[in-house]
Amino acid sequence: MEAYAVIETGGKQYRVEKDTVLDVELLGVEEGDTVEFDQVLATSDGSELTIGAPIVENAKVTATVVTNFRDKKIYAFKKKRRKGYRNKRGHRQGLTKLKIESISV
Repeated sequence: MEAYAVIETGGKQYRVEKDTVLDVELLGVEEGDTVEFDQVLATSDGSELTIGAPIVENAKVTATVVTNFRDKKIYAFKKKRRKGYRNKRGHRQGLTKLKIESISV
């Protein structure tokens, strides 16, 4: 098995391996910059799993920012029948695309 880690960012948890490309909540970092995640919840070297309580000590995941972009538009529509009430709102979430460079324990 491949070595992997479980990190937390933006209130969500992601299982990442080396060279994984994933979309996370907007980090506010320029394209091409390096980001380090120290909120590592679990790591595995392929044979042994280490689970933190709540985080694994001295574990870091390094990633490079590929691009910052906005997700597809999501519509929230509310209606009350026979009352003439209609409410339509749209939202586009800002996201950051990351490429995982290394996992160190």
